[in-house]
Amino acid sequence: MSLREAGHRVEEGLMALILGAMTILSFVQVVLRYVFNSGFIWQLEANSYLFAWLVMIGISYCVRVRAHIGVDAAVRLLPAKARRAVGILVLLLALLYTGLMIYGSFDYIHKMYIINVEAEDIPVATWKLSICLPLGFVLLMVRLLEMGWRIWTGQSQGYELADEAEEATRDITHDNHPDATTVQR
Repeated sequence: MSLREAGHRVEEGLMALILGAMTILSFVQVVLRYVFNSGFIWQLEANSYLFAWLVMIGISYCVRVRAHIGVDAAVRLLPAKARRAVGILVLLLALLYTGLMIYGSFDYIHKMYIINVEAEDIPVATWKLSICLPLGFVLLMVRLLEMGWRIWTGQSQGYELADEAEEATRDITHDNHPDATTVQR
């Protein structure tokens, strides 16, 4: 297993662990509240921070597996070179946005570190719980740069999005290269 594959497994495992922890915490809280008239004071805040971590890791994961959806009907009508140019433009705008978010999240974490405020119900400094912001955006930038390399080297025709129609057709027909005329009988 390569280092890259190990990183992918860690990423997927971390998302599964976070989702599992959120599910268990929510289930236990519901049982405690409605069966025993009790509960954890910190559960809602813990789930909020866990959800933030899940989203920030999930953003870059979805870029890696091409799971983000978008409207690209007009772009698909363009010739290959124009499609590639639009893909690079969109990628540059996404990288600009990601760069701004990295800067802003590091600034936010730095201010929270200086103030040293603890979370409301969890005795942990807010900056430690929010470190997922710059981490997630840095991961996103890495994934966007990887996509940019694929576009630049011609391995991809443009900004890579999920194609739900093609996936549905492939699932129904079991054809790895469906087209619009494919019919399942």
